[in-house]
Amino acid sequence: MPYRELIMVDIKEMLRRRAAGQSARHVARETGFDRKTVGRYFEAAATLPLPPDREPTDEEIHAIAQRVQSRPVPDASEEWKEIGAHRARIEAWLAQPRPLKLTKIHTLLKRDHGVSASYDTLRRFAMEELAWRKKTPTVRVADTEPGEVAQIDFGLMGKLFDPATQRVRNLWVLVVTLAYSRYQFVWPSFEQTTAAVCAGLDAAWRFFGAMARVILPDNMKAIVLRADELAPVLVPAFLDYAQTRGLLVDAARVRSPQDKARVENQVAYVRESWFDGESFTSLDEARASAERWCRDVAGARVHGTTREVPREVFEARERTAMKPAPTAPFDVPHWTDAKVHPDHHVQVLRSLYSVPTRYVGSTVRVRADSVSVRIYAGTQLVKVHARVTPGKRSTDPSDYPVGKDIAAERDVASLIASAKKCGVHVGIYAERLLDVPLPWTRMRLVYALLRLCNKFGNGRVEAICQSALAFDVVDVQRVARMLETAKTPASPPTDERKVVALPTPRFARSTEHFATRTLAAAATKEEA
Repeated sequence: MPYRELIMVDIKEMLRRRAAGQSARHVARETGFDRKTVGRYFEAAATLPLPPDREPTDEEIHAIAQRVQSRPVPDASEEWKEIGAHRARIEAWLAQPRPLKLTKIHTLLKRDHGVSASYDTLRRFAMEELAWRKKTPTVRVADTEPGEVAQIDFGLMGKLFDPATQRVRNLWVLVVTLAYSRYQFVWPSFEQTTAAVCAGLDAAWRFFGAMARVILPDNMKAIVLRADELAPVLVPAFLDYAQTRGLLVDAARVRSPQDKARVENQVAYVRESWFDGESFTSLDEARASAERWCRDVAGARVHGTTREVPREVFEARERTAMKPAPTAPFDVPHWTDAKVHPDHHVQVLRSLYSVPTRYVGSTVRVRADSVSVRIYAGTQLVKVHARVTPGKRSTDPSDYPVGKDIAAERDVASLIASAKKCGVHVGIYAERLLDVPLPWTRMRLVYALLRLCNKFGNGRVEAICQSALAFDVVDVQRVARMLETAKTPASPPTDERKVVALPTPRFARSTEHFATRTLAAAATKEEA
């Protein structure tokens, strides 16, 4: 008969029969235990001592079992002692940041230290004495309050044809499980991006008709930018989503699936119960099927752990404790760092947006959604633009230095207005300069005219422009030469707007020089 270790119930039955007055032979015949075994337990009960007329307590049964079942610990073998002499060395090798393989440790002990023990002995020693590969014990975490936590995870289902790209793609699902009721929602997707996660969570809140207060994701790249056990850094776009929805995010630790155990084991269940064996023609069809499955199958089953129906628990005790579901979809933003170029613009999503002059050369933080582009310098909002399509630009002329906005915007009307401030004829002269099919191509000439006003004064340029217009001379370089060579005329103030007498030209002659008759002949004719 094979060896059988007696348990508490077996020992209690023997001792109960002993208290009833049965002999060891009688007990062995009735229970099927060996008579010698029954005799040893009877002898241990007598030495305890245990009165034969009452049943023993649990503590007395344990004491009797220890007396019968305890065995002396065998002495360690020579190989065990040989390896034990190198215990500290083996512990150091296993505690390195990159622990040595046990096979390598056996090789080093044998080669460098003359150890002759077998690898099997080394392996038993490491497991029993050093807890090598022994799983760390865990504790069961208390359940959360109703409506408090929703655990989320991505899982791969299989392949699905995508009509949009005309190819077969991996089909992922975002599983959202409410930790209290175990009610869950499944959102199929071809992508694992931040936008896909936000869309899936909003779909989950619509499905539940309510929203949890805390979400517990794993370290997926769509949510966590840099994993850290104490202070994980979230993706800015998802952090924006959490702030907009009023959610708290408690990311799980790296390689710690037990942190989100409520959803971790649901991926295989979703794959086997919903996806396997099904055929979908589109992503929309898969999403509609998954929603029905969540409500009518997964939500209506008796949960294996809670032994309750998740949907009934959700409706009865959890929905009222949750936050209201959002009514508007979330516009997922794009966050990036951008350098302000010398032309006062930053490039964001292949579009250009202007920034004030004082930020040229610095790096700014940009948030772009489908409606607007917001530019930050540190914590300060410095500019807001309407979103434009790729290849376009949005420029605010006030971002340029004073006077530079006219040239940048090719504002011909503003340039003419600046010329008129210098004088009426200067303004008319500027209009004549720009009177061409493409006036912005001749804006430099007007700027040259305005520089002449700054150099020689508005009055002198006004007089020269009046004279040039009289002779229909529209040439800025000619005006510049005239100002360089001409003497300063005695002109009235420009604000009186009077005609200014020009100095006599260098080679001018009097009217007598051009007379056809001499003065003497004219006088003789008059006398006659």
